[in-house]
Amino acid sequence: MTAMLKINTLVKGYGGLLATDHVSLELAPGELHAIIGPNGAGKTTLIGQLGGEVAPDSGMIEFDGHDITSLAPARRALRGLARSYQITSVFPEFSVLENVCLAMQAHCGHSFGFWKPMLTQTELVEPALRAIGQAGLSYRATTPVSELAHGDRRQLELAMVLVAKPKLLLLDEPMAGMSHQESGKVVQLLQGLKGRYTMLLVEHDMDAVFALADRISVLVYGRIIASGTPQEIRANEDVRTAYLGDEVLPI
Repeated sequence: MTAMLKINTLVKGYGGLLATDHVSLELAPGELHAIIGPNGAGKTTLIGQLGGEVAPDSGMIEFDGHDITSLAPARRALRGLARSYQITSVFPEFSVLENVCLAMQAHCGHSFGFWKPMLTQTELVEPALRAIGQAGLSYRATTPVSELAHGDRRQLELAMVLVAKPKLLLLDEPMAGMSHQESGKVVQLLQGLKGRYTMLLVEHDMDAVFALADRISVLVYGRIIASGTPQEIRANEDVRTAYLGDEVLPI
């Protein structure tokens, strides 16, 4: 099976520090692959390189059979690579539905019926409602974003990505700042999306990671020290040593 994402010996240095130290990784279509590691391991730098915000010093990123190493973030998005939970163009005074319609409009690159009321345009509203349903927010479709709780805003950001029908989701700490109840809701949501999308998850919530991931890679000081199934990672002594005094792996 052809990999959806191939990372080949990716390097990114800052002065004498290698934040990404010859990282190689492959994701199969439909796989949910988690990247974990102690604070300062280089996870944010790696995600930045995959999303196109950070240029690697060397190495290659191949997505859906194409070399995207030098592509800008917008061109990666048009190819189907979407970085979730990094959306900045949320309009608090607009409803959930209106925000997702605007995301759909922006992705398609044209204005549809610019002078027509947006919510009368079925070519915008129908896919927006489907994405809102996938993100578990149907009951909030008409709610102004300013009234949403933190967890609901995160789900809105996911809907704004899903409306573009991406092939790969980069999920950068989706549970950050959430309560236990909100995190559990997002875990259920992502479980429902598994298999329909290829996903790369960076997350500090170990319970969520071990509940969701098909495979896990452990990043320490810019290097992947282990990759495997959750059971293999849980039993790996090098991984346990890396987490001593930082985070506790679930048993």
